[in-house]
This record gives sequence, C-alpha cells and structure tokens, in this order.
Amino acid sequence: MGFDDQRFNVNLSILFTELPLLERPAAAAAAGFTAVELWWPWIDTPAPGRSELDGLRKAVEDAGVQLTGLNFYAGRLPGPDRGALSVPGEESERFRANVEVAAGFAQSLGCTALNALYGNRVAGVDPAEQDALALENLALAARAADRIGAVLLIEALNRPESPAYPLVSAPAAVAVVDRVNEATGLGNARFLMDLYHLAMNGEDLPSVIEAHAAKTGHVQIADNPGRGAPGTGSLPLADLLGRLRKAGYDGWVGLEYKPGDRPSAEAFDWLPAEARAAR
Repeated sequence: MGFDDQRFNVNLSILFTELPLLERPAAAAAAGFTAVELWWPWIDTPAPGRSELDGLRKAVEDAGVQLTGLNFYAGRLPGPDRGALSVPGEESERFRANVEVAAGFAQSLGCTALNALYGNRVAGVDPAEQDALALENLALAARAADRIGAVLLIEALNRPESPAYPLVSAPAAVAVVDRVNEATGLGNARFLMDLYHLAMNGEDLPSVIEAHAAKTGHVQIADNPGRGAPGTGSLPLADLLGRLRKAGYDGWVGLEYKPGDRPSAEAFDWLPAEARAAR
C-alpha cells in the first residue's frame, strides 16, 4: 500500500497560487484531480461579500471538483499569523464572526471538514487565558460544524516555522481535540495529522500514526526537508500513508506542498495520472 490506494486532494492555497483564485479549481481538474481544499481565501475579512462567496462557489462547481476541506479565518495566512481563535480582542472576534460564514460556505459545497488553527501566543497575555478563550471558540466552531455534518480539525504545526504556536506536537493537538469533545459532547473534533509539520518537529511518525490514527480526521503531506512534492526530500511518504491505511484511516490526503521553481501543473509527476481522481 502507499500512493495508489489513497484519496488525494489539492490544497489550492499553496498549489496553483500562480493563478488567480477563481482559476485554480479548474487548473486542479485539468491536472486530473477531483477534490480540492483551501485555507480561508479572504485573509482581510472573515465575512466577504456575497459576490465573492458566490464567485468561488461557482468556480468550484464549474470545475467539477469537490471541496473537501476549508479553514476558518486564520488571520494573515500565508504570513505571520497562525490562527485567530486564541488571540484576545479583535482577532478572536473576527474568528467568531467567521464561524457561521465558513460553515455556510462549506455546507453549500458539501464540504465536511473545517480546520481551526489555534493561533500564536501573545506576549504579555497569560497562556491560560488564551487556552480558555480557545476552548470557548473551538466549542463554538465544533457546534457549527456539527450542524452541517462536518468535523472540526485541530492541527499541529512545526516549531521552527511557527515558534509562537503552542500546538507543535501530535500529543498537544490531540489533547485539545479531547478537551473540545469533552466540552461539547459532540465527538466531532478530530486531529489534522500533517506529516510534514510532525517531521519538522522530529516526531517518530510511525509511532504517531499508531497512537493517533483513530482520532485523525484529515492528513496532509509534503516532503521534508523543503516542503516540496513527494520524492524531493527524504520522508518515506508512501510507506507512512500505507501505515495510516493499515491503522484504519481511509480519509482524504491533502497535497499541501510547494511546487518549487516550476508551474504547479508540473509538480505532480510523482503521482500517476490514473491515481489522481478520487476513487
């Protein structure tokens, strides 16, 4: 097992970014993929106008691809921010204003996974205060996700690239998953296992898979070092995905890697064309 029996989707916030947003779903379809995911596309606003929402919805529908994952508002991403939900003040309020907007957009396209990035630690603010705010906002997001039949994803990032982000290990993220599920009683919070971030943290990936596959709601991949396509680094990604499959994970695998110095359409040569469409 490995690449051949996976369901891949393309993250359109890191691949095909040389194109305008509304052209990316069709570009992914032209490359042979039938599913896509997105960070929150409108970094300046948690509640874009109806025309912007409708435009992106139409682009996804016209391309004939499925939106399988969407981030809640996360501040400036790409950029210095790593989420908004634990940041007191305006950013937390922006996250709350986004919850129903993101859930409604996801529901309109049949998307059933919503990712909530935790947010950076803020100098001068008690971490316990941020964690209490985070739990309150994550519970709000989990309830909104539940209303549309979706899961809420909690992601671990990596310390070298996100030094102020507190969830920089699989156990840290899974602990938050458990706290959210305990707070809501819904059981729809799940771990987002990004193998690149965990590798950057030096974690034992086979052990992480064995310990946490049962609580994993989504997987993302990039090779390490470099965050490039599979085969550009040293991670045994086919083996790791095979381990995940054997451990019971049968969900989507998001391609969240940088294309390098080439057009994104040329960054999929590691994956045979017949393996790109979801099966």
